[in-house]
Amino acid sequence: MNTRLILGFLKKIAANNNRPWFAEHKNEYELVRADFEAGIRQAIVALSTIDEEVAHLEVKDCTYRFYRDTRFSADKSPYKRHMGAFINAHGKKSLRGGYYLHLEPGNCVIAIGSYWLPTNILTSCRNEIMANIGTWRKTVESKQFLDMFGKPNQGVWDDKASEQGFGLSGLKTIPKGFPKDYEYKEYLRMKDYCCWVKIDDSFFASPDWTNRMLDIVKVGKPMMDFINSVIDDYE
Repeated sequence: MNTRLILGFLKKIAANNNRPWFAEHKNEYELVRADFEAGIRQAIVALSTIDEEVAHLEVKDCTYRFYRDTRFSADKSPYKRHMGAFINAHGKKSLRGGYYLHLEPGNCVIAIGSYWLPTNILTSCRNEIMANIGTWRKTVESKQFLDMFGKPNQGVWDDKASEQGFGLSGLKTIPKGFPKDYEYKEYLRMKDYCCWVKIDDSFFASPDWTNRMLDIVKVGKPMMDFINSVIDDYE
């Protein structure tokens, strides 16, 4: 991907987030979007080598509108300041875990997993973790996992649920119906099961960026597969 082109435009839109400016630079945006979508097409092909379930996806199944929904936001800026894609076998609106690529100046991220899970599915995930805690711990407490997804490699979201350094948010206490003295309680407090790595702005410009992406998501995929085995009962 031409990250100089993409990130350069995103810097401009951050400084000129209004409709008149965007209208004057619509052609530039179209070039940026085409380049980004070509990169996502590469990502789908690469990911299908380790996860054949995503092989059928098209770019439109994974990307989002650049226009913001401002109806319920205090920020009325009409355009996003980032470009992202969620490569998910069941579609970008699925609760199922998938692969997320995020391009934003100074805040580029590769993530894998599930987020915003409803209470009933979270309860099932928590029960599954308790029933298979040995398997779960081998997955998320391995040196490889912690070296890849531990807190020093994140630098994006601050509300961590797990002491091991992954999960976007969590409950302050053990959820109702679960033992308060459970030894691995941080895994029961998690409200999502997502891990991520903050990467340099130049990451996607590298000729081998898809291979480097695979090196990251391969480490997180067993965790995602564990949670997806629960979510699949609901979808």
